[in-house]
Amino acid sequence: MSESLPAASGLAKLRLMAVHAHPDDESSKGAATMARYSSEGVEVLVVTCTGGERGDILNPAMDRPEIKANIGEVRQREMAAAREILGVEQRWLGFVDSGFPEGDPVPPLPEGCFALEPLEVASEPLVRAVREFRPHVMLTYDEKGGYPHPDHVKTHEVSVEAFEAAGDPDRYPGTGEPWQPLKLYYHLTFHKERFMAEHEAMVTAGIKSPYTDLLGSWVDKPIKWEITTKVPCGDFYELRDQALLAHATQIDPEGPWFACPLDLKRAAWPTEDYHLARSLVDTELPEGDLFAGIRERVCL
Repeated sequence: MSESLPAASGLAKLRLMAVHAHPDDESSKGAATMARYSSEGVEVLVVTCTGGERGDILNPAMDRPEIKANIGEVRQREMAAAREILGVEQRWLGFVDSGFPEGDPVPPLPEGCFALEPLEVASEPLVRAVREFRPHVMLTYDEKGGYPHPDHVKTHEVSVEAFEAAGDPDRYPGTGEPWQPLKLYYHLTFHKERFMAEHEAMVTAGIKSPYTDLLGSWVDKPIKWEITTKVPCGDFYELRDQALLAHATQIDPEGPWFACPLDLKRAAWPTEDYHLARSLVDTELPEGDLFAGIRERVCL
């Protein structure tokens, strides 16, 4: 998983970029990881592809006419609160939420939405962001988007395109000086082993588990992406929960996200998990650090 590289960059700090489809995705996937690295002096940038304008209101307490009428502005304010909690910077790419099409037959996606943008059009602002921020590591979703929301799938596509194109001076002219990130990871947040560990911890503690039905109906499939990297970040689970709650339109504080007490979560599963999809540095798997193989190249 390595290739020959130019000399070390000599940058003063490590940089991490997390590319997400909607506001709130950054708080449900990799939030504790980002908070941990930010606390250690790593520069962390969340890139949010869309404004979440077509997202449903999932918290009954926020399901009010004035919220629905201004959902785009509300979600921007929620994102601002979440990024402050996590201690990260954040950048909007400015695309329009595609919504999640449901029905029989499934309706077409709305004209002008993110998922329908041509790949080079959708990727151009992300390539620009990569060349400006110069991340060493990028985080994104797998080719199915983690789940098959069209914006998540598109986020995967533009992230891979930007990772592969940003270092090529012949591609995307006019978007800044070339910069090649060194590692690309996929989030593996929602996997059976983690749910099972938290479920068993709650049952042992005499707490009703919200995962009973989920695990009972879980269909085991061949593992597409193995966990290569587990980042210890249990000390930052409280900040992760606070960032989630900042997205009040999307997160019900009485919902299953918060059923497992933090001390049990930390004991049962103290890591956030990833698959190393691309690497231009030598690294030994499994890893416990997204910057394994990179730290020695960067002047801290």
